[in-house]
Amino acid sequence: MNAIQITVFGRVQGVGFRYTTKRLADNLGIYGSVQNNFDDSVTIKASSPDSTQLERFIQRIKKSPTPAGKVTEYTETPLTNYNPTEFTVLY
Repeated sequence: MNAIQITVFGRVQGVGFRYTTKRLADNLGIYGSVQNNFDDSVTIKASSPDSTQLERFIQRIKKSPTPAGKVTEYTETPLTNYNPTEFTVLY
Protein backbone atom coordinates (compact mmCIF):
# COMPACT_ATOMS: atom_id res chain seq x y z
CA MET A 1 0.00 0.00 0.00
CA ASN A 2 1.21 3.51 -0.81
CA ALA A 3 1.19 5.94 2.10
CA ILE A 4 2.34 9.50 2.70
CA GLN A 5 2.19 12.24 5.31
CA ILE A 6 1.64 15.76 4.01
CA THR A 7 1.84 18.88 6.14
CA VAL A 8 0.37 21.98 4.53
CA PHE A 9 0.87 25.60 5.49
CA GLY A 10 -0.97 28.76 4.48
CA ARG A 11 -4.65 29.58 4.92
CA VAL A 12 -5.60 26.03 5.91
CA GLN A 13 -7.42 26.44 9.21
CA GLY A 14 -10.83 27.98 9.68
CA VAL A 15 -11.75 27.54 6.01
CA GLY A 16 -13.23 24.02 5.96
CA PHE A 17 -9.96 22.43 4.86
CA ARG A 18 -10.27 19.28 6.99
CA TYR A 19 -13.84 18.54 5.93
CA THR A 20 -13.23 19.08 2.24
CA THR A 21 -10.09 16.94 2.53
CA LYS A 22 -12.20 14.14 4.01
CA ARG A 23 -14.78 14.49 1.24
CA LEU A 24 -12.02 14.35 -1.38
CA ALA A 25 -10.46 11.31 0.29
CA ASP A 26 -13.80 9.51 0.44
CA ASN A 27 -14.43 10.24 -3.26
CA LEU A 28 -11.01 8.92 -4.29
CA GLY A 29 -10.92 5.88 -1.98
CA ILE A 30 -8.13 7.26 0.21
CA TYR A 31 -7.74 6.14 3.83
CA GLY A 32 -6.03 8.05 6.64
CA SER A 33 -6.61 11.19 8.67
CA VAL A 34 -6.46 14.98 8.68
CA GLN A 35 -5.71 17.12 11.71
CA ASN A 36 -5.05 20.77 12.61
CA ASN A 37 -1.71 21.55 14.25
CA PHE A 38 -0.91 24.19 16.85
CA ASP A 39 1.31 26.09 14.38
CA ASP A 40 -1.73 26.73 12.09
CA SER A 41 -0.69 24.00 9.65
CA VAL A 42 -2.65 20.84 8.82
CA THR A 43 -1.23 17.31 8.73
CA ILE A 44 -2.72 14.68 6.45
CA LYS A 45 -1.85 11.00 6.49
CA ALA A 46 -3.06 9.26 3.35
CA SER A 47 -2.95 5.69 2.12
CA SER A 48 -4.27 3.87 -0.93
CA PRO A 49 -3.55 0.65 -2.81
CA ASP A 50 -4.02 2.70 -6.01
CA SER A 51 -0.99 4.96 -6.53
CA THR A 52 -2.81 6.93 -9.27
CA GLN A 53 -5.64 7.88 -6.91
CA LEU A 54 -3.15 8.78 -4.18
CA GLU A 55 -1.30 11.06 -6.59
CA ARG A 56 -4.60 12.74 -7.60
CA PHE A 57 -5.35 13.30 -3.92
CA ILE A 58 -1.91 14.82 -3.28
CA GLN A 59 -2.22 17.19 -6.25
CA ARG A 60 -5.64 18.41 -5.09
CA ILE A 61 -4.32 18.94 -1.54
CA LYS A 62 -1.43 21.04 -2.84
CA LYS A 63 -3.94 23.32 -4.61
CA SER A 64 -6.29 23.33 -1.56
CA PRO A 65 -9.46 21.25 -1.70
CA THR A 66 -11.52 24.20 -0.47
CA PRO A 67 -11.91 27.46 -2.44
CA ALA A 68 -11.39 29.54 0.72
CA GLY A 69 -8.05 27.90 1.49
CA LYS A 70 -4.61 28.56 0.10
CA VAL A 71 -1.63 26.25 0.44
CA THR A 72 1.60 28.25 0.37
CA GLU A 73 3.99 25.51 1.44
CA TYR A 74 3.92 21.77 2.05
CA THR A 75 6.12 18.87 3.08
CA GLU A 76 5.80 15.23 2.07
CA THR A 77 7.10 12.24 4.01
CA PRO A 78 6.60 8.62 2.92
CA LEU A 79 4.99 6.39 5.55
CA THR A 80 5.62 2.70 6.12
CA ASN A 81 3.34 0.23 7.88
CA TYR A 82 0.41 2.65 7.75
CA ASN A 83 -2.79 0.80 6.87
CA PRO A 84 -5.94 2.61 8.06
CA THR A 85 -9.36 1.34 7.05
CA GLU A 86 -11.17 4.70 6.78
CA PHE A 87 -10.48 8.44 6.53
CA THR A 88 -11.09 10.41 9.71
CA VAL A 89 -11.01 14.02 10.85
CA LEU A 90 -8.98 14.28 14.06
CA TYR A 91 -9.43 16.97 16.67
